[in-house]
Amino acid sequence: VQLQASGGGLVQAGASLRLSCAASGGTLSSRDVGWFRQAPGKDREFVAAIRWDSRKQYADGVKGRFSVSREYGKNRVDLEMNNLKPEDTAVYYCAADMAEAPAIRFDIENLDAWGQGTQVTVSS
Repeated sequence: VQLQASGGGLVQAGASLRLSCAASGGTLSSRDVGWFRQAPGKDREFVAAIRWDSRKQYADGVKGRFSVSREYGKNRVDLEMNNLKPEDTAVYYCAADMAEAPAIRFDIENLDAWGQGTQVTVSS
């Protein structure tokens, strides 16, 4: 399976962006899919995830501002980002656990398909 992340851009603080993670060669339905980001000079960090059963998880810094959703008919997982802040500036990656059996918990170690990343830049 290949994942393609898109939707990044340059916006001002307070604006919104919608990122998409589209899959080819496999289905994202009933899969754990996560969003991560990496800012220059910083480690990659977890942003949000949607579990195989549609439960959602968010990093504390994005709760209430970001929303992850599964677009079943389009084999895609989106990340809606509202009220963006300069500290949200990073390259955003999506990743999925393509194993047949669902994992007990969301774990980056289980994610075996990664997208190439899309740049999000938020100016103050």
